[in-house]
Amino acid sequence: MLSPKVMDVAPLIGYKLMLSFDTGEQRIFDVTPYISGDWFGKLKDEVFFNTVRIVGNTIEWADGQDIAPHELYEDSVLAQITEPKI
Repeated sequence: MLSPKVMDVAPLIGYKLMLSFDTGEQRIFDVTPYISGDWFGKLKDEVFFNTVRIVGNTIEWADGQDIAPHELYEDSVLAQITEPKI
């Protein structure tokens, strides 16, 4: 099964990403478990972490670190968006 396509990505505090998918869902992905070693350890730098962008059908950071599209969807949680009160 194909994973939904990431349409937008925004870095959040605490090494999390807000992902918008072509299904209309907004989901939060925690990058913390990936941040180790020489390659993904670079993501500890918040300025570098904020370089995340969409490339093809996934997301990628400035030096090429990426996460598989199915992981972004399957390992993320639905964002709890609350409507502003009037």
